[in-house]
Amino acid sequence: MPYTAHPTAVIDEGCTIGDGTRIWHFSHIMPRCVIGKDCNIGQNVVVSPEVKLGNNVKVQNNVSIYTGVECEDDVFLGPSMVFTNVINPRSAVARRDQYLRTIVKKGASIGANATIVCGHDIGRYAFIGAGAVVTKEVPDFALVVGNPARRIGWMSEYGHRLEFDAEQEAVCTESGQRYRLRDGVVTRMT
Repeated sequence: MPYTAHPTAVIDEGCTIGDGTRIWHFSHIMPRCVIGKDCNIGQNVVVSPEVKLGNNVKVQNNVSIYTGVECEDDVFLGPSMVFTNVINPRSAVARRDQYLRTIVKKGASIGANATIVCGHDIGRYAFIGAGAVVTKEVPDFALVVGNPARRIGWMSEYGHRLEFDAEQEAVCTESGQRYRLRDGVVTRMT
């Protein structure tokens, strides 16, 4: 099924949108962006030029995804969360050649009203709590909260907090997947 868009959405020429993607009210999809299959672009969303969204990316209402951002497959962007793309913006100084790249890796979730300061990648299956302000790299499976965001734990691929035992192993309560923590790095065992 080709993508569908609400009549109030603006879709510029020169963008690529995958089959099964849905674009809702008052959203603007700009040129040269690439949106994968089966995405959901909520109301009042802006996808800027050259942004890349993988397959099955869920973008909730009131999110602006600026040039320099790339989201891999299965990423969740919560309502009104914010990306930046310039470290030191000034209205009177053009810095379009200074956009920093931010990659949100496969399966990561970013909570409502969180802010991701540009140039800081979000790891696979990381979980950014609502209202967090990310000012540094976030490792795979990390749970981060606060301003500035700090890691307070680890999450499974299914979005459940992992409790590591004395052998530094944990099991997801929903999926039964097993995880190992070694030297500050979480990996899935099964």
